[in-house]
Order: sequence, then C-alpha cells, then structure tokens
Amino acid sequence: MRQFALAILVSAVTAAVYAPIGLLWWRRARVRGRRLRLVAAVELEPYHSALLRQEATEAAASELVLDGYLRIDEEGAAFLTGQGRDPARTPAHPLPAALLEAVRRHDPEPVSIGWIDGCDEDYRERLRAYRRERDALLPDIPRMPGAEGNLLLACGSCVGIALVMLFWLLAGALLVTGRPQGPREWAWTAVAALGLAALLLAEKATRVVRERTEPGDPLGDLVRSEAHPAFAALDEEQRTVVLLSIGDRHTWRGTDAVVHEEADDEGGEDDDEWLDEKVWWEDAYEYRASDEDMDEDESGAATGPTPPSSG
Repeated sequence: MRQFALAILVSAVTAAVYAPIGLLWWRRARVRGRRLRLVAAVELEPYHSALLRQEATEAAASELVLDGYLRIDEEGAAFLTGQGRDPARTPAHPLPAALLEAVRRHDPEPVSIGWIDGCDEDYRERLRAYRRERDALLPDIPRMPGAEGNLLLACGSCVGIALVMLFWLLAGALLVTGRPQGPREWAWTAVAALGLAALLLAEKATRVVRERTEPGDPLGDLVRSEAHPAFAALDEEQRTVVLLSIGDRHTWRGTDAVVHEEADDEGGEDDDEWLDEKVWWEDAYEYRASDEDMDEDESGAATGPTPPSSG
C-alpha cells in the first residue's frame, strides 16, 4: 500500500513538472515559426540593410565614387569632382545625396568620410530620419516566451524548484526505506523510482526545449547575408581608399577644423599632432591659392599688357 501511494504521488508531481515544460515547447515552437515566416517575407532596401549593419556611410561613399561625384586620395581625403560640384547633379537615393551635400559644405578643403559620419550633425540627422522611416516598415517580430524579464514568474520558478527538490528527498527516503512484498509492490516501487529519475532530468529537459526552439537572429542573418551592391562593385584600390577614409575621423576635417597653437616645448606627441594639422591646413590653402593664381593669369592674358606710363 505504501509503494502504491508513493508511485501515485511521484507520478502526479512528475506530470505537474513536465506539463509546463511541454507547454513551453509548444509556445516557443509556434513563436519560432511565426518569426521565421515574418522575416522570410521582409524585403530590405539595400541602404536600409547597410544601415542596420552600420555600413550606410560606407555604401553611400562607394556609390559616389562609382558615379564620379567623389575622388578619394591614397591618404583618405575626399574631394569633389567636376560632376560633384555641379549643383544640378545629385544622386537619386537620399543617403548618398546627404553625403554629397556634406562634402560640398567642406569644399574645397579636404575632408574624410569618417569625420563626416562621426561629426557632421546635419548628415547624422539625415541618417536617423531615414532609419526611422525604414524601420517603421519592418514587421513586429514577436518575442520568445520565457521567464526572462518577468520577475514574478522567475520567483515562482525558484520556489517551485525548491519544493520539488524537497519532495524528491522525502520520496527518495521513503522509497529506499520501504520493504516491498510481492511482484505488485515491486512494480509500484519501479514506477516511483522512474518518476524520481524523471524529476532529476527536468532541468535538462527545459534546456533542450530552449535550444531546439531557439530561432536565433533571422533578421540579423538577412541583414548580414550580402554586402551593398555599390561597395561590392568597387575594385580593390577603390575599396581600400574608401575604407581608409571611413576609418579616419581626425586627420581630414574640412572647413570645421580648428587648429590650437600651444607654446609648449615639452609637448612631444602633441607638438607632432599640431604639426600634422598645420601641414594639411597649409596644403588646403596652397590648393586654393593655386586656383586664384590661375584665375589671375587667365584674366591678365585676356586684357593684354599694361601700357607704360608717360614720363
């Protein structure tokens, strides 16, 4: 009689423990299937995909280089071409158009694409506006059910585990100290022992359910599936200078750069950095002065030599 009652009680507790695990499996499998179906129906615009990868500026610069709006030298400085200076010519997509406008604001001073991406607030606001517009078109991806983020459910789970452990110890002690008589009592004892073994595996069963129903990151996998077409179309040299300009956020800062002169003889590295900034500023001024000299020569040739004054 004791073995029979013990077998019934252990079986009931085991069923009460595994019922939520089965329900969790069913709910997570449904949500996983729904997430995969929603992501499979998503058609990401290439620039939106690049923006989710934090590569939108890289893609926009690649398109401007391919279309002849920009020239990037071997040091990562970006310059406008004749086509890029033409205000009547602008890319159709808003992101490369915003990047081109940012470079135009600094022309003719050299500027790196990385500095624009990190410090040009007008350009960054255009990026944020585009992302808000495109993110609004994404489907609402459901969250996987679980105790994460639910404090009440997590506390209830802890209390339940403690009670099950206490029951397991008491039932195990009764099972070991019992003296079954005859085949029927031995059968009930075996049922109780199997139930206790199943309770020991309940935590592992929960982990298996979570692992087999884990959907991963299907939207992230879709975003990372391929590079932007403009970046993929660059040759090796173009790709190198675009990445160099993207990674440079300090050297080429266009018309917004400010050089601070410090009379500190013991500056060391600070002096070297100031000299580097001074050099590229002088190069920029020399570039502008050469244009002015060419304009003066052309105007002098058009008006002819100046007649000598009468004595």
